[in-house]
Amino acid sequence: MSKAISIFWFRRDLRLNDNAGFYRALRSGEQVQPLFIFDSTILDRLSSKSDARVQFIHDAISKLDEELKKYGSRLWVRHGKPIEVWKQLTEEKDIASVFTNRDYEPYALKRDKAVYRLLGEQSIPFKGFKDQVIFDKNEVLKKDGKPYTVFSPYAKVWRAQLTDYFLKSYPTEKYFSALSQSKRNKIPSLKEIGFEKSSLPIPTTSVEDDLIRKYKEQRDIPGISGTSKLGIHLRFGTVSVRELARRSQPLSFTFLSELIWRDFYHMIIYHFPHAAKDSFKPKYDHIPWINDEKQFEAWCQGMTGYPMVDAGMRELNATGYMHNRVRMVTASFLTKHLLIDWRWGERYFADRLLDFDLAANNGGWQWAASSGCDAAPYFRIFNPELQFKRFDGDAKYVRKWVPEFGTPAYPRPIVEHKMARLRAIETYKTTLKPNG
Repeated sequence: MSKAISIFWFRRDLRLNDNAGFYRALRSGEQVQPLFIFDSTILDRLSSKSDARVQFIHDAISKLDEELKKYGSRLWVRHGKPIEVWKQLTEEKDIASVFTNRDYEPYALKRDKAVYRLLGEQSIPFKGFKDQVIFDKNEVLKKDGKPYTVFSPYAKVWRAQLTDYFLKSYPTEKYFSALSQSKRNKIPSLKEIGFEKSSLPIPTTSVEDDLIRKYKEQRDIPGISGTSKLGIHLRFGTVSVRELARRSQPLSFTFLSELIWRDFYHMIIYHFPHAAKDSFKPKYDHIPWINDEKQFEAWCQGMTGYPMVDAGMRELNATGYMHNRVRMVTASFLTKHLLIDWRWGERYFADRLLDFDLAANNGGWQWAASSGCDAAPYFRIFNPELQFKRFDGDAKYVRKWVPEFGTPAYPRPIVEHKMARLRAIETYKTTLKPNG
């Protein structure tokens, strides 16, 4: 058998630079073989065979392979259930240790626990590191050692703990000589893993300092390019969150706060995994949702008769993206105006959003439904007409996505705002009252 190697398992960190786990692997003392697994457990759940996120990953790992090739190495790519892939690898290769970066979602924790056990049976260390967040797990806790469930005090402690140490880059390029040398490699095509090309455009990683500097003033206006659209790159780690935090720190407190929210939601999903499927606050699971399928379909297609809601849903369906302010408006409308279970909307977003991230998507939907940690009180309900007037007063955004707006072809509202608001408040109040 050939000389023992260490394997670095790429997941949500598809870059060579400033990669914590990869850096630790390269300094381990063994030759390092990079690996990526197309996880069939995840891929089999996707509803579209032209899912742009799969193509994004495929493009990213192809780029990784080309970069590794410059240093005489290649990326091993496998397709299947991770536990089966690892069984095969341990039979074929002499593996000294396995390195990766941590993931905090319930499925990922279950997957990694199984791999840890499998490798442990053969005395192969499985080492995980923090990379996709600034602070993880138990690094930001209350004085009693319990996790925060309210954002403001969490963010205050997060900022107080932040030093240059937590934002430093990992100089992986200094240690590329430790890469395992290999000349042959074949990355399975999209077709070979059961998918096909997507026509959806992917936002670039290029973000100007000026956008970050003006983020606070522009981020709520959907008709202009005032947000970074880096969500998909943060989700799959084609950009470093440390680099982004370093850049934003002197330029925009508000932009940095968005990264803190990201850490917060990852911490919540780690400590409270039940929130991935159920309400963070269990009593909210008793709300008697109406769940009208025709109204849900009207919402999905952007045909509710409320311009900002419809523009947002059409933008999502056409591009795989929706402006953040509009996400809040559409989510509030579905859960409060239509009294449709937040899980229906969350699943629809999960299916369509290029930047879908379980922790953030779940946190946002439960915020809108008032069922989550630090959520909007149930009696605060967005008025979609006022949101439209306030944030898209010139209708630039609405007219782009709803060209028939203002004509007889545009549908009438599927529900009347005042009635829907009062109905939602009464439904929540009755359900949540003591002994109710």
